Amino acid sequence: MSEPVNVFQQTRKQIKTGNFSFLSSQVAAWQKLTKLVQPLLPQPERWQVVCYQNGVLTITGENQAMISQLAYLQKQYISQLSQINELTDLTKLQVCLRNPSQTSPVSATPERALNAETQELLRSAADFISDPKLSQALLRLASNKK
Repeated sequence: MSEPVNVFQQTRKQIKTGNFSFLSSQVAAWQKLTKLVQPLLPQPERWQVVCYQNGVLTITGENQAMISQLAYLQKQYISQLSQINELTDLTKLQVCLRNPSQTSPVSATPERALNAETQELLRSAADFISDPKLSQALLRLASNKK
């Protein structure tokens, strides 16, 4: 026999949803802050706010030189950024290096298969080349495998 369910007690599902809602609101707030601080920080760089807590604004960037510049001139940037209503209690900038975002290039034209004559030319070229890696690459190209 199952135990009675207490309707006023949070279930696991509600707790998980609550955490998700909290995180979603945090991310939305950081995105808003990113839009506010981006024009005031060294350019050209795509700065991203990743946290703002207890007067510490944590920002990431992809360019080490820009990050160093921001860290070196931190006091000047803090005085500029603290003019923003949401950052009035800003006391410190924490700047981290972020890996460049890897976006796969979208091919504008669909890949076409090589015709039989081209495939045969590639195979015969592979036979004449003494470098085994280059020969294998030509054979893969001839067979249309990536």
